[in-house]
Amino acid sequence: GDLFINGISTKNFKDRDWDVYRNHRIGFIFQSYNLIPHQTILENVELALTISGMGKEERIEKAKKMLDKVGLADQYNKKPNQLSGGQCQRVAIARALVNDPEILLADEPTGALDTATSIQIMELIQEIAKERLVIMVTHNPELAEKYSTRIIRLVDGLVTDDTNPFSEEDEIKECKQLTQETSKEGSTKKEKAKMSFMQALKLSGRNLISKFRRTLMVCLAGSIGIIGVSTVLSVSSGVKRYISNMQDDMLSGNPVQISEQGYDLSKMVSSMTQAQKNQAIKENTKDGYVNIESLVAYIVNMSNAKDSIMVSNEIKEEYVNFVKDMPEEYRADILLDYGIDLTNNIYTSFQVEKGNNETNYNPSISVLKQTYTSVLEKTQYADFATYITSLATPFAQATSNEEYILSQYDIISSKEKSHIAKAKNEIMIVVSNETKLQDVLLAELGYYTEDEFLNICWKETEDEKYNKDLDKTSFSYDELLDKKFYYYPNDLVYKENPYSALNPYSDTNPFTYIPYSDGITVPESNKDDVIEFEVTAILRPKKDVMYGCLKSGFYYTEELTNHVRNEAKESRIVKRIDEINDRNKDKEIKGYSDITYKYDYYYVKGGSKGKVELEKIEDETGFVGNSSPILDMIKGTVTVPIPIPNPHIITRRELGGCNVPSNISIYPIDFKIKDKVTSY
Repeated sequence: GDLFINGISTKNFKDRDWDVYRNHRIGFIFQSYNLIPHQTILENVELALTISGMGKEERIEKAKKMLDKVGLADQYNKKPNQLSGGQCQRVAIARALVNDPEILLADEPTGALDTATSIQIMELIQEIAKERLVIMVTHNPELAEKYSTRIIRLVDGLVTDDTNPFSEEDEIKECKQLTQETSKEGSTKKEKAKMSFMQALKLSGRNLISKFRRTLMVCLAGSIGIIGVSTVLSVSSGVKRYISNMQDDMLSGNPVQISEQGYDLSKMVSSMTQAQKNQAIKENTKDGYVNIESLVAYIVNMSNAKDSIMVSNEIKEEYVNFVKDMPEEYRADILLDYGIDLTNNIYTSFQVEKGNNETNYNPSISVLKQTYTSVLEKTQYADFATYITSLATPFAQATSNEEYILSQYDIISSKEKSHIAKAKNEIMIVVSNETKLQDVLLAELGYYTEDEFLNICWKETEDEKYNKDLDKTSFSYDELLDKKFYYYPNDLVYKENPYSALNPYSDTNPFTYIPYSDGITVPESNKDDVIEFEVTAILRPKKDVMYGCLKSGFYYTEELTNHVRNEAKESRIVKRIDEINDRNKDKEIKGYSDITYKYDYYYVKGGSKGKVELEKIEDETGFVGNSSPILDMIKGTVTVPIPIPNPHIITRRELGGCNVPSNISIYPIDFKIKDKVTSY
């Protein structure tokens, strides 16, 4: 069959249509009341109107009238648990009637009530039945006989009796009428059965508050689960990010490098194990005898092992260009190290007083190095004097990618025009995370006088010579930035030794090194060749950077490197080295492209106003460059006389005369892409 409501078949009803019908056309009275315990009886009755979308004031007024009608006037603010069973059922009836339904459905409305209360409720329902249809379900035949106008009896879902049956003729007539009405649009008005979002939120909040303890426990249990999962995920994510940042950070401080010489660690690892060595010793040991342990064999084996793990790379210009052509998305920067030593070419504004009315000098960095080494050699710290040159590197070339540098370092200097060094006449200072620079480095660059430097040693050893007034534990930014440094090209720093003209084939001391700038005569044509440096910025690693691409120290630019290389190729001293190499190319002296240079040592005496005095030390000679064990070894076989007792050398590479770098440093974008760099 079919069910028609207001002439419309319910076969096509949607859930929303049924909701509207139940809310506006049907009233429900339940056996167990079904009142909301945490709301007042007024709010319980009002809820049906809330769902229908009625305004608040109208809603309250109508609910009160209905409660008055069922005999609950002045009881509006009581909760269901404050009422009797009969009163609760009256509230349920008021709620069922408040929307003025067409049909009232009552499911055992007196099942939970005593007899007296049941009679009161039935009389109330009978009164309601005068205005609308009431359908009541009951198992009490006495109530049905007493109050009903029509009784339909059901057994197992089948109608067994009807006191006022519907005739077949009336049914056929009604069906025809309904069929005709279905062809029309339908007469139901657009009604809604949905409360507003704010009203739903308000009711939900009140419901949660009414069950505060249960809500709190549920929230607490849910929070523990959510917090636990969130903590695991955040820790996992944080650790991954920390490891990734640490890898990238370490990678910037330890770039991929291609050097002319290095060690193959895999061959070192694959050498004889300790177990194999113990077995070999056991097999060559006889009981009852004093056995021989061959130290010679050990030395030979160690020498062979060292030779086997040494790797040499022949870096040519073609390979350098290949590396430069690496895809830009692989690397942040590429640094080409040509092995240039600028300490002989860079002079400081540090004023040296020689005393005895002699001319004052501005020493080079190389001279300052040797001077402070000499100073320590005359003290009880002589054993440590040789460490001076190895502990601090005065100048190094910086990477050229400004964005890459600024991603790891902050500019902390106070000058308004502070910026990353770019031009050939610009240098910058990099301090540690704690904003520190090495005292040895600052001494080499002329920031400390001899007295101040020695005072540091005396302070650390609690020597009685320590003078608190000479303490210099910090420098202002301006003191560091305002320091002047000057670059002089090779042709001004190295002059031909007049004695070499007497023996044009002598390979020793063909040039004399000029250690002081005031001793250099700069022709007018070479004025532009002298570069006055500007310290452009002081950089400090960012808080999360432990290993940056720049260590603490002073840095010059790639522009200066290229300038020095271009200039050095045409310098007299580099050309002279080439002549010596050509002359010795047929001799069995491989790689002898070095020349020794000497200059007088001057002992630094205490001075005043930040200056120092020099006193010449007789019968002592200092040398430019580094001590060479190789030259010591080949002394006896070289036909070229080397009269210097402890030869120091300076190479063509250190002078800037080499076309290809000795070391290439590649800074990958991140740790993941490092493998692509090494594969390339």
